[in-house]
Parts: sequence; structure tokens; C-alpha cells
Amino acid sequence: MAKKKREPDKNNPLHKNAIYEGIVEDVTLDGNGVVKIDGYTMFVPMTAVGDRIRLKAVKLQKNYGFGIIEQVITPSPARIKSPCPVFKQCGGCSFQHISYAEELRLKEKTVLDAFTRLGGFSVCTNQQDHPETGEPVMEPILGCEGGGLSSSRYRNKAQYPIGMVNGHVCAGFYARRSHRIIPGEDCLIQDEAFASVVHTLTEAADALKIPAYSEETHEGILRHLFLRRGRKSGELMACIVTTKEKFPRREELVQRLTAAHPEITGVLLNINPDVTNVIMGKKTICLYGKPYLEDELLGVRFKIAPEAFYQVNAGQTERLYSLGFDYADFKGDETLLDLYCGIGSIGLTAFHKVGRLIGVEVVPQAIESAKENARLNGIPEEKAQFFCADAGEAALRLEKEGLHPGVVLVDPPRKGCSPDVLDSICRMGPERIVMISCNPATAARDAKILCDEMHGYRLIRFRAVDMFPRTGHTETVVLFERS
Repeated sequence: MAKKKREPDKNNPLHKNAIYEGIVEDVTLDGNGVVKIDGYTMFVPMTAVGDRIRLKAVKLQKNYGFGIIEQVITPSPARIKSPCPVFKQCGGCSFQHISYAEELRLKEKTVLDAFTRLGGFSVCTNQQDHPETGEPVMEPILGCEGGGLSSSRYRNKAQYPIGMVNGHVCAGFYARRSHRIIPGEDCLIQDEAFASVVHTLTEAADALKIPAYSEETHEGILRHLFLRRGRKSGELMACIVTTKEKFPRREELVQRLTAAHPEITGVLLNINPDVTNVIMGKKTICLYGKPYLEDELLGVRFKIAPEAFYQVNAGQTERLYSLGFDYADFKGDETLLDLYCGIGSIGLTAFHKVGRLIGVEVVPQAIESAKENARLNGIPEEKAQFFCADAGEAALRLEKEGLHPGVVLVDPPRKGCSPDVLDSICRMGPERIVMISCNPATAARDAKILCDEMHGYRLIRFRAVDMFPRTGHTETVVLFERS
């Protein structure tokens, strides 16, 4: 049945493909500027607050529409020339066109808006006023600069899609809102060592006649190149994602890669034969060196499997975790419950500050890695226990066992904590709850629940941490205390 053609909105003051002029009033975290024209909201990508622009209306809906820049009449003081040659095509970054100070302002504002509008909190942004007002304090955003850190070249992990362009194997990045590959070996937010590895792989694959996978025909071998590097160790892991385990000249491909890059400590092959957008398949084998990467956070060593979650900005991660530990105000003898613990990176780096650690994670491989990382650092099993369970089930089980942790540290996924997780945490009665959230909206929603009359906690302070410069993502560390 053919779709019914949408009739134009007669109440809409704008017309498709018409040109309009306006000033950008705000910018969302996905990089879309907000322009009001006769009371109607238009979203325009790659703009900056204060830009006066001429825009073309390309899509109009009932309450808002989308446009593209025809001309920047008067640029915003925050606008800069993008240093990235493919920024306009690539979908990886949102903010290569504005100053880093402006990016931090936008992210800080987004977090504040989430807690005031969605959470309903009256927030104090001046810490000196806190003793008088009693309101929760929002501390200034922690940017990713200074102390050896930078807003560029910070990512220790990259996943390059591989395809055929003009008959040659190439790697790059997906165009915005598509799976069309924009060829490009280098990226200004990736580790600078990655570009030459990508070049070697694609050049070798071309020479050896190993074809890339096509999402249209579902034919070919090479799907992705996944690279990860240890910030402290310097080790480099290369994981090649292919459609099959055995293919001609596989060993020669690995040999060319390792000969050109002696810093590579492991080459792995991940097999993904499925017709899917999921990058990694279920089976991984080691073709050369070690099947894991080693790195260090806050003096604690970690073994990291290719599938394991490990923060992509290791230097800023140390600041993030240290801020969480500062909020937790450990006394040295309490039990720390680390929910959504992954491979143990948060709990194990906090271990020397507490009396006992309990980590919970739903992924079995992650729990095994957490246990191995505890052994790697000489932490006895009776002092650091990890078990595999859904966070809600685990919290309920620990509550029934009478566990009363002094601090609960929770690092939930983007969807936030489920109501049963929050209920069980509160029934265990920790003095303090520290949340490290990658989504300001769900953090504010969960904060509102924790601070209602039934749950009985108070929001004390929170702070945005820029873990992912030039993208629209930000972390937030939040402290709650029992009323």
C-alpha cells in the first residue's frame, strides 16, 4: 500500500526550499543550531550561538523543521575554522567548528538544564552560597585540557569501517546518518599512531587481493579494523573483523601488518558472518602476540579483551574516577558496592580506599576479566568479590543478604537505572550514592526518584566531565547522601 503523501501544514509560516534569515539562539549537543523564524523552530547543523545566517528550509514538520546553511552573514565569536578536512561529511564529531570553551559552555548548560527542567531541582551554581541556600551545587565542568591532556588525539580506541571505493580497499568513517564510508585514515580525536596502521592494512589488502565486505551484496571479507592502544603501556592491539575465519593470504596480511608496526602486541581476528550493523561477531581468535591489551589506571593494571568496555579517554578517566572517589569520601573501612562494574576499572582503582569491594556486572566475560584483574594486582578474593547478575537482581539479592554498604557507586548505561535497582539500593541504606552517568537526562530522572519522599536521599552536588571533546557526549558525576 502506497504511503499517503503528507499535506503541507497550512499553519506553518515557512515553505520548503525557501530561504530565510535568522540568528542562532542555542546549539544542541548533536551540533544543531536553534533558529526561530516567526515563532517556528528550525534546526541547522554546523552553526554556532550568535551566527547570523541565511538558511534553506529542507524539511518541515508540525512544530519544528530542519535547514541547511546557505550563507553565514555574520559569524559568531565562538566560530572557528574546522581543522578537520572531512568534518562536514563525517558523522563522528559535532563541534569541530566552535571553540573548545564554547563547547564546554554548551555541555555544562545541557547538564544544568537536565537537572533543573527534568529533575525539578533548584540548583546553586555558586559553591560559596551552598551553606546558606542548602541547594545542590553544580560545580564547573571539568574540561579535557592541561596536565598533559588535550581535546584532540585523546581516543585510545577506533573502529574503522572497510569498504571498496573505485575498486580499491579503503577505510574511513561513516557519513552522517548513513553507512556510506568517507575515506580517511586519520582522525584528529584518535590516537596519532592509528593512521599508519590503517594505511598499512588497506594497502596490504589491496596488494593481496583480499576484498572488503559490501553491505549491498553481502560479499567480501574485510568488515572493520578495530584498534586500541594503552595510554600508559603504549601497547597496540589490532583486531580485524572479517566475514569468515579462513581466507586466502591471511597470514601474509598479518605478517605485513606486524612487520611495519613492531609496536603491535597482538593481532586478533573477529569473525562476523551475519548480515547486521553490529560490528563485532561472537568469535575472536588470536593470530599474533597477546589476545589482550594491558594498560594502567591510577596505578592499577588491567588486561583488556577486544570486546571489553574500557573508557576511550584514559587520561580524563583518571580525573573522572578521582572526582567520584572525592565525592564518595571513603573512610577506609566501608564496603563499596560497584554496580555495572564491567572489568572492574572503577572498583579496583578505589580498592585501596575501602575495606571491601563487591562488583556486579551482567556480562559473564567482563566478570571473569574483573576477577583476573584483581589477581593481577594482588587483591585477595575475600576482599574483592565479583559476581555476574543483572544490576536489579543483584541489588535485591544483596539487600536480602543484609548487605549495608557504606557507599554505592553506580555507572549505568545510557538508559539509566531501572526502578528496582534504585529501590534496592535505597533499602540497603548506604550513607552515600555516587552516580557516574553518560546521559544527563537519565541522571536527572534517577536523581528525582532517589530524592523523593519514599527513597529519602538528598542531591548534594554534581559536575559535568568532558570525556569526549568535539562530540556531543558528556559524563556527569553525582553525589547523593541519605537524609
